[in-house]
Amino acid sequence: MIRRQTRRSGWRAAAAIAATTVLAGVLTGLGAPSASADPIIESKTLLGDPTAPDGSRIEKAEYKDDRHIRLYVFSAAMNEKIIVDVQRPADASVPRPSLYLLNGAGGGEDSASWQAQTDALEFLSDKNANIIQPVGGKWSYYTDWINDDPVLGRNKWKTFFTEELPPLVDGALGTNGINAIAGLSTSGTTVLALPIAKPGLFRAAAAYSGCAQTSDPVGSEFVRLVVNTWGGGDADNMWGPPGSPEWAANDPYVHAEALRGTDLYISSGSGIPGQYDTLDGEYALPGSGGLANQLVIGGVIEAGTNYCSHNLQNRLNELGIPATYNFRPTGTHSWGYWRDELQNSWPVLAKGLEL
Repeated sequence: MIRRQTRRSGWRAAAAIAATTVLAGVLTGLGAPSASADPIIESKTLLGDPTAPDGSRIEKAEYKDDRHIRLYVFSAAMNEKIIVDVQRPADASVPRPSLYLLNGAGGGEDSASWQAQTDALEFLSDKNANIIQPVGGKWSYYTDWINDDPVLGRNKWKTFFTEELPPLVDGALGTNGINAIAGLSTSGTTVLALPIAKPGLFRAAAAYSGCAQTSDPVGSEFVRLVVNTWGGGDADNMWGPPGSPEWAANDPYVHAEALRGTDLYISSGSGIPGQYDTLDGEYALPGSGGLANQLVIGGVIEAGTNYCSHNLQNRLNELGIPATYNFRPTGTHSWGYWRDELQNSWPVLAKGLEL
């Protein structure tokens, strides 16, 4: 995934000094939120102290301002503390749905994140949804790996996103239990795989510049390029050697029938330079070298995701599964286009969220 070197903050200016709350003495009941104001901010505690079935839990919450909370979630499956950034709804006086917004290959651990590179949170600030942004899982495809990796460690992200995190978010934030999910690049695969893994959990999914097919020769080579070449890990630890059953088991293209009933948005550029591929542009890598990288590498990657996305469209059409598509005639694998696609996809996501 193409990354800029300069950081643009996605946070709004702090309205109060950040306070840290350890969830040792938070309320245990999950009572209805106050009709007059957001009870989370009033009390500086979460609505409850929920625990996932496997023992995962929220260990700490940092309150950035009146809308933004950073949760520290212990994942029992990974035996690790995961950062989850939350933007509260514009109106939190009643239970609201949640949009899980995933980063790309770097997992948001670097500067290549929605918050650093776009105004996504500002766009979503007037929406009545909890915006859930996990930080972590670089080069993992946000899936469950069959083995620990010497470089990338233990990855059980499918378990985290389907079994551990949702009940914690719902219990602590007092949501209404309705979810949607969106992601770019490698997580454009994930946001299609997770609704298949846990039917009914995510009612809408938006995939920007992703590749649904993972088990055919083209798809598996793309996965190995990301995990092995760029991430330094070993994809054999993820799903075994190419051709192993786990590759097909985690392939959204193969299991596309399970996407029936999910509101879908699929998009990709062509790889041909477009409006955001300009020297030192707001959404371009800096300098002539950066632009060359964006045009050449970003162009090739986007052409590949375009191929994958058209294949998915053909498959869904064969199955009679409706989806909304946006195949742009230009555009590389870069942030300006993903910013636009988040906004373009909002009607689909909002429909799934019942907003």
